[in-house]
Amino acid sequence: MRAMPKLENPVPVEVIGAGYYLPERILTNADLERMVETSDDWIVERTGIHERRIADETMSTSDMAVLAARKALEHAQLAAEDVDMIICATVTPDMMFPSTACLVQRGIEARNAFAFDISAACTGFIYALATAYTYLASGYVGNALIIGAEKLSAITDYKDRNTCVLFGDGAGAVVLKRTGRAGHGIRDFILESDGRNAHWLQVPAGGSRMPASTKSIGERLHYISMEGREVFKFAVTAMKRTTVRIAERNNLKAEEITWLIPHQANKRIIDAAAQALGLDQSHIHYNIHKYGNMSAASTAVGLAEVVLHYNLKEGDYLLLVAFGAGMTWGSLLIRW
Repeated sequence: MRAMPKLENPVPVEVIGAGYYLPERILTNADLERMVETSDDWIVERTGIHERRIADETMSTSDMAVLAARKALEHAQLAAEDVDMIICATVTPDMMFPSTACLVQRGIEARNAFAFDISAACTGFIYALATAYTYLASGYVGNALIIGAEKLSAITDYKDRNTCVLFGDGAGAVVLKRTGRAGHGIRDFILESDGRNAHWLQVPAGGSRMPASTKSIGERLHYISMEGREVFKFAVTAMKRTTVRIAERNNLKAEEITWLIPHQANKRIIDAAAQALGLDQSHIHYNIHKYGNMSAASTAVGLAEVVLHYNLKEGDYLLLVAFGAGMTWGSLLIRW
C-alpha cells in the first residue's frame, strides 16, 4: 500500500503536557485461571501479559478520560477554559452519541473548545495526534488536548479464553501546542488502513447493521470477536513496515531513536518491529506486562509515561507505532 508523502518543513507542534489514569483494580492471570480454561504460563508465553487494569462498573470511558486530561492540563500549566480543541480516540464511547470528547469537555469545563471523537481502534491515538497536527500547523487552533481512552472490559467476553486474557482499561492524554522551536515536535507520521479484512477484529452487534436484540445478546455478539492468527500475522507485517518506513524516510538510524513507544498488544509483535529496525530492547517502552492491550489508550498511556518519567532531553526522538481493527496501522515521529 502506498504511504502518504513525508511532511515537508513541518511546523513545530510540541507536546507540552501529559497525564494518564489507570483503574485501581488489577486482574491477574491467576484471576483469569479461575474464570476460564487458561494458565499464567500460557498467557505470558504468548502475549507477555501478567496483569491488566479493570475499571469499576460505575466508571465510564469519559470518566477515565477526564482524569487523564486534568493531569495533562496541570502538567502543561494550561487552564481548561484556554483549550481550543479536544479529540478523543476510543472504540468504547460512553454511548453512540454524543461523542466522548464532548463529555470530557463538560467534565473539565473546557467551554471554549470544540470536541470530537476518532474511531481507529488501537491506532486511534496516532490518528488523533496526526489530525490535531493539521489543525495546529494551519494556525486554526493554538493548542489541543488529545486523549486515548478505553473501557475494553465493557466489551470483553470473559467466557472467551482467546480474547479475555488480552484487554484492559485506562486513559492517556497529551496537550499539543504550536511553538516557535523549529525542528522540534511532531516531525512526520504515516497513517494507513485496509478495510478488506475488517472482519478479523470487530464487535459485530450494536450498530445499524445489527441493532441490539434478544438474539444478538443471546449469541454474545456485543463482545470483541477476533481471528487471532490472522490479526497476529497482519500485525507483525504492518508494525515492521511502518516502523522501518518512517525511520528510513527521516534518515534515522536505530541508535538515534531514544524511545520506541509501540501499541501494547503482544510482546512478540513489539519485539518483531524492534528487530526489523535494529533497535535494542533497552529503547523500547513496555507496559504490556502491567496493563495488557488498552487499544487507543495503549500508546497514549505509553507516551505520557515516557514524557513524565523518562527525563527526556532536547533532541531525543520518540517513535510511536500501532496497529488495530479496521484494519488500521500507523506511526508518528516526535523530536523532543
